[in-house]
Amino acid sequence: MTDLEAELRRAVRGDVGFDVTSRALVTMDASNYRRVPRGVVAPRDADDVAAVLEVCRAHGVPVVPRGAGTSIAGQATGTGVVLDFTRYLNRLIALDPVARTAVVQPGLVLDRLQEAAAPHGLRFGPDPATHSRCTLGGMIGNNSCGSHSVAWGTTADSVRELSVVTARGRRLRLGREWAGAPDGLRPLVEGELARLRTGFPELPRRISGYALDALLPEKGADVARSFCGSEGTLAVLTEAVVDLVEAPRARALAVLGYADESAAAEAAAGLLPYRPLTVEGMAADLVPSAAELPRGAAWLFVETGGESAARARARAEAIVRAADVVDAAVVTDPAGQRALWRIREDASGTATRMPDGSEAWPGWEDCAVPPARLGAYLRDFRALLAAHGLRGTPYGHFGDGCIHVRIDFDLLTDTGIARFRRFSEELADLVVAHGGSLSGEHGDGQARAELLPRMYGEEMVALFARAKTVWDPDDLLNPGMLVRPAPLDAGLRFSVLPREPVDVAFGYPGDHGDFSAAVRRCVGVAKCRTTTATGPAVMCPSFRATGREEHSTRGRARLLHEMLAGELVTDGWRSPEVRDALDLCLSCKGCRSDCPVEVDMATYKAEFLHHHYAGRRRPAAHYSMGRLPLWLRWAARTRAAPLLNTLAAVGPLGRVAKRLGGIAPERDIPRLATEPFGRWWRRRGRAMTTGAAADGGELVVLWPDTFTEYLSPSVGRAAVRVLEAAGLRVALPPTLRMRGRPVGDARSRSAAALLTARRDRVCCGLTYISTGQLDHARVVLRRTLELMEPVLETDAPVVVLEPSCAAALRGDLPELLHDDPRAARLAARVLTLAETLERHAPGWRPPRLDRPAVGQTHCHQHAVLGDTADRRLREAAGLTGDLSGGCCGLAGNFGFEPGHFEVSRACAEEQLLPSVREAPSGAVVLADGFSCRTQLEQLAGVRGRHLAEVLAEGLDGREGPDGEEGRRRR
Repeated sequence: MTDLEAELRRAVRGDVGFDVTSRALVTMDASNYRRVPRGVVAPRDADDVAAVLEVCRAHGVPVVPRGAGTSIAGQATGTGVVLDFTRYLNRLIALDPVARTAVVQPGLVLDRLQEAAAPHGLRFGPDPATHSRCTLGGMIGNNSCGSHSVAWGTTADSVRELSVVTARGRRLRLGREWAGAPDGLRPLVEGELARLRTGFPELPRRISGYALDALLPEKGADVARSFCGSEGTLAVLTEAVVDLVEAPRARALAVLGYADESAAAEAAAGLLPYRPLTVEGMAADLVPSAAELPRGAAWLFVETGGESAARARARAEAIVRAADVVDAAVVTDPAGQRALWRIREDASGTATRMPDGSEAWPGWEDCAVPPARLGAYLRDFRALLAAHGLRGTPYGHFGDGCIHVRIDFDLLTDTGIARFRRFSEELADLVVAHGGSLSGEHGDGQARAELLPRMYGEEMVALFARAKTVWDPDDLLNPGMLVRPAPLDAGLRFSVLPREPVDVAFGYPGDHGDFSAAVRRCVGVAKCRTTTATGPAVMCPSFRATGREEHSTRGRARLLHEMLAGELVTDGWRSPEVRDALDLCLSCKGCRSDCPVEVDMATYKAEFLHHHYAGRRRPAAHYSMGRLPLWLRWAARTRAAPLLNTLAAVGPLGRVAKRLGGIAPERDIPRLATEPFGRWWRRRGRAMTTGAAADGGELVVLWPDTFTEYLSPSVGRAAVRVLEAAGLRVALPPTLRMRGRPVGDARSRSAAALLTARRDRVCCGLTYISTGQLDHARVVLRRTLELMEPVLETDAPVVVLEPSCAAALRGDLPELLHDDPRAARLAARVLTLAETLERHAPGWRPPRLDRPAVGQTHCHQHAVLGDTADRRLREAAGLTGDLSGGCCGLAGNFGFEPGHFEVSRACAEEQLLPSVREAPSGAVVLADGFSCRTQLEQLAGVRGRHLAEVLAEGLDGREGPDGEEGRRRR
């Protein structure tokens, strides 16, 4: 332990972390830069902040305040001690609805303030796209804005008083009329009044530099306002009094379609006289699907408010009439508005990938010009990009003249970095020529501070440095930012990554097979740090359960980045720090769909475990649950299921079995089916098929996954009944590996073939993949492809009932066997039950059940498969209500492993269990995944059912698709 660490531990009541993990998690923010800190402190109060500053000043170690770490210019990173306010200093201290003020701590997430203010009809005005995880302290440090700034301004416009601690330990209360000003600040300003009155451009989004003009007497000498946007370089914020605004009782969203981006930009300023709440712009290349948008190639999102829905809509319609548009739509439904706003908010991540999949980076993320000049500026900006052979997709706050853009800089080679510098210098000149600001929202940080003389001139920048010295004479706070800045092309986070591709098992097709590029996908926008799941979202359940950065998708990606860098995490694939961070990853794959850049941490975890345990002893759970198909097949062949069930139910024997198998003591061992699905299928033969199904129905191949086969055969039996009721002919995959055998009943009919064939079973490899046993998974999957060759020679779809297995076949199979064309062919055949019925039995109508349904959409279905067909099938069957999002928390082997039970239960308690407890009378509990059903049974004593089971029960009394009941239902 170093002297610095020891002294901090003695002086601070909060958490002090000088370990590898704590440091690795904060080496980066959402920018292009990387700095390795000495340590991290999570202070509990202002006294802790003062103690940290005192110790660090004595050691000459810099201090960097950090909010959610979503800063895009590098200002949330540092080489000294990083202060993390999100862990303890995160409370809403008071809210006064009469005065319309709130007292907040710097680590409070904006959405928590909004939730507290909403019952009073109030809100905090600024709302960046990161509102679900950004903190008030970070917003004050960057003077953040958000989409509603045309109505409510920047954070500085909403700040009343600030409590800060200076680098030398003074506690100041900043406000108007010089309140809290440090010694020397007022004389400095009063000696430069002329410069301050003429040296700042007049525009709504001028964030660059220090706001020293707020200290002018005619502006109230507002020290608090001047402090906003100082990026942690002047003092450390410990508390803030902020103003709230009245929220409109109703809102409407006018979506205006334009022929191109320039037309939308030029129209934006003309809409401001209508006093909209937002004027946001984006182009088609940032929209995954324009199906929900009006016709056009670019759009303005113009929100209006009013005392009533009719008034809000009338204002929106007035804007539509005034706008010269290609097409337009007015949306008043709150759910519809939220869906459209998600498209805009996800642009901060979506923009990190060009349409062809190549990478794009920040650095010139948020320049701002006068709104009236936005169209001209964008044309010049596009021309400058073309001149440098670069590409980018602008979007952002068109009503304020503020443009966000990620550009496909090559930040991996010396040539590319040199181009990055040249472009940056020329773009700075272009912005200034249009009367703009280098930063219009996210601050200067390292990305732009070096170029501030081009905007303000050398004398004004020298005045900034003098102001910094007044506040922080020892240059202790966030050095290298704003004044005396580090070069904009130094310390790039990519420079430490390996230049040659890393040898990996998965194919990473979206990243050209490069694991480093896959890890680079995480750009730090931190959507995974959302503390409450909304709607169908899943990501990131472990972070919501623990609240710790290392259990977020971003935190794990940061550790993988440092593992590849090898400077801080030095053990490579053997790293215990990376292993421990990944340990609580549920492999839910929520990040694959919910992360704007589609980080797939489940795949990265499997890859890591594959290398980490190569040639080493694995945890017992990897042998028991990771190789579950082997053990269950053995139990079925020996007909040992009844005996095993009996032994597992005997307390002492069950405890021993769990200990040996690496199963959490809190868990019950699931009972094995006494008659596996395949045995039932063989016993059943053709006797139970309907005429239509047996004689002329379209062939579908029903996949007997491990869970359906050995643990829940009732699901398979129900699916057969439903598929045949729909007029389809059901077959199982072959069980003998030989070529040319017909597909029909999964049994061989040739004595000669029996002599040369080998009996086997298809398997998706899920349990092997989730535990990182990728060599075994490849063997299993290649055998499966051999078995499935006769199926692949037909047009038959492959119906997979277990969502995790379907996701493994559709996603993991082609990525793991990327060199085998059969893998992609099989993946393309995989359908869920609902997709099969919709595509291959479109005329069939399910039985009308007319019951409410509760439960949870399986996380793998949400992330990989999609549930559109399932929702339509439930609606057709009269199953009303939406299923919840999130993750059940069991997640295959995860919830059964020792040490995971509490997190597993916390995940279930987030949405699944409350939805079941609050279910209306007579509701059916739907849970297509075996894990979800097991979690419900073990934690709530509730039996969840697969949709196939529910539909099969509804078929009672039906004569089949051509019977009287079937005709009546049609």
